[in-house]
Amino acid sequence: MSDCDSCPSNDGCEKDKESCMIENNPMNNVKKIVGVMSGKGGVGKSTISVLLAKELNKKGFKVGILDADITGPSVPRLLNLKNKRAEAVGENIVPVTTEEGIKVISLNLLIENEEEPVIWRGPIIGNTVKQFWTDVLWGELDYLVIDMPPGTGDVAITAMQSIPINGIIMVSVPQDLVSMIVSKAINMVNKMGINILGIIENMSYVKCPDCNKKIKIFNGENTREFLGKTNLKLLGELPVVDSICNLLSYQDRNTDNSMDSIFSPIAENIIKNMEEE
Repeated sequence: MSDCDSCPSNDGCEKDKESCMIENNPMNNVKKIVGVMSGKGGVGKSTISVLLAKELNKKGFKVGILDADITGPSVPRLLNLKNKRAEAVGENIVPVTTEEGIKVISLNLLIENEEEPVIWRGPIIGNTVKQFWTDVLWGELDYLVIDMPPGTGDVAITAMQSIPINGIIMVSVPQDLVSMIVSKAINMVNKMGINILGIIENMSYVKCPDCNKKIKIFNGENTREFLGKTNLKLLGELPVVDSICNLLSYQDRNTDNSMDSIFSPIAENIIKNMEEE
C-alpha cells in the first residue's frame, strides 16, 4: 500500500488506497510534480523541461528534474552536466546538482558513455522510471519536473501510475499532423485521471532580424481550433531558433527577446495553474 501522507497528490487524489501503485520514499518531501509530455519526440519536450526548471529555480523554488526519457535522455547535456555522475548511497541514489542548485537524475548520469544505446525492453525501462522516483534522494523540493517519455506507450503509463504527478504540460508544434498526435496523448492523460495544465506551442514563430516582427510559419487558426477542440489553455509560445542549445542560451541585444523574458510569463502561468490544483 502506498504512503499517502507523503504523496504530493494526496489532497486531490481519488484513487483507491488499496490498489494504488504509487510508492513514496519517506526521506523525500516533494510538494508539486509537473510532467512535460508530447505525443512524439523532436518537438522540444526536454528543452522545455529544462527551461521550466531553470525559471522555477530563478524564482527561488527548490527544483529537481527527473529525466524519464530513458532511451533518449538529453537533460544532462542541456544542463551542461557532461562527465557528472550520480552516486549510490546504500539502496538510494544521490542525484547530480547543477551550479544553480537544480537536482537532476537521468540514465546518462548513471552510465559511463552517454552515447551507448539503451537496448532494453519496456518493463525494464518502466521499472527504471519508477526507481527514479522511489530510490532517488530528492530531499526537500518545491517542484519536481519530469521530462516524460514520448508517445503513449507502456513507459508513459508506468510513469503516470507510479509517480504522483499533479499536472501535465503538453508540448506541441503548429502542424495539423502533430496536433493529431498530441490529441492522442491528451486523451491518454485524461483517461489516467491527471490534470492537463495547458499547452506550450514550440517553434511557433520566427523573429525578423531587421524589424523584430513575429512571423508565424504556420496558420494560427490551426492552433486556436485545436485549443477550442481540446478545451485547453495556451500557456505560451516559443520561437524557432537555430538549435536546442541556442534555445537555452538565446539572447540578443534587445532584452525583450531573451529566452528569460519569453519563458518567464509561461512559468508564471504554470505556477498559477499548479497552485490552483
